[in-house]
Amino acid sequence: MSVIRSALEAAVRAPSPHNSQPWRFEVAGDRIDVFLDGDRVLQAADPDGREARLSCGAAILNLRVAIRAAGRTPVVELHSDPVRLATVRVGGPRAPGVEDQALARAVAYRRSNRRPFTERTVPPHVREALVRAAIAEGAELTLVREPGLTGELAMLLRRAERTQRADPRFQDELARWTVTEGARDDGVPLVAGGPRAEPGTQLALRRFGGGGGERPYERTPLLAVLSSYTDVPLAQVRTGQALQRVLLTATTAGVSVSFLSQAVEVPATRAGLRRLLGRPTHPQAVLRFGYGFSAPATRRRSVDQVTQHLAEAPS
Repeated sequence: MSVIRSALEAAVRAPSPHNSQPWRFEVAGDRIDVFLDGDRVLQAADPDGREARLSCGAAILNLRVAIRAAGRTPVVELHSDPVRLATVRVGGPRAPGVEDQALARAVAYRRSNRRPFTERTVPPHVREALVRAAIAEGAELTLVREPGLTGELAMLLRRAERTQRADPRFQDELARWTVTEGARDDGVPLVAGGPRAEPGTQLALRRFGGGGGERPYERTPLLAVLSSYTDVPLAQVRTGQALQRVLLTATTAGVSVSFLSQAVEVPATRAGLRRLLGRPTHPQAVLRFGYGFSAPATRRRSVDQVTQHLAEAPS
């Protein structure tokens, strides 16, 4: 049970849109079932639950990482059920590798960093590691290298930001999930929001309140698009695992990451992003990588709040 507990403590550290934490777990013996909590799916930003399934996939990756670091073998079965997404079992003993231990340590330190980054360039070997991390989980991470493509992606982000800013349902939902520090165990606290970008800044970052006035953001951001090869719910859960492996790999390298979710939340700009990349894949997340000051952690509901223990495993 200590392995199960540590795995669940890692799972609840996964990222989620607006820190909505759309997961719950059932434990029976050496088995953890992962469920999508439909009550926590964002109805304005994520009406079909795509981002919620990505988040549950990230939680599954954290389960796997913690089990491997504990010297056991994770056995994972993904389900096509829209609610019961996966079953993770604690298998036999195995010696944890160096990467297993590094990723497990990174779980506690990973943050979404919405603050400005420095102009320091992410080196090629780190970029390659991020791409390999996505491939290892059956997804594709496309680094946006050309200035022209970066500008077009930034334009899509600004267009999506304007669309969401003009949507009262989205703004009401965003306000409900923006919280005062310590008031709740979910949502994004004001202190975790970045400052306002100066006029003319290339990127459009989502505002959760944030602190201070306007600040300059990096002039040459490293942007990337994480994509899946199909867009069915099962693929979204699988891509969520790739997302988390990319985030943990960045954390181990000392690289900060933030989400630029607007472009994949608005259907028209998500379609535009797919055309921009020129790939027969489906964009699931837009990420910004760089170096900056550490960001504060956001609160999480406890393992006990999101876990039900069963007397025996369901058939």
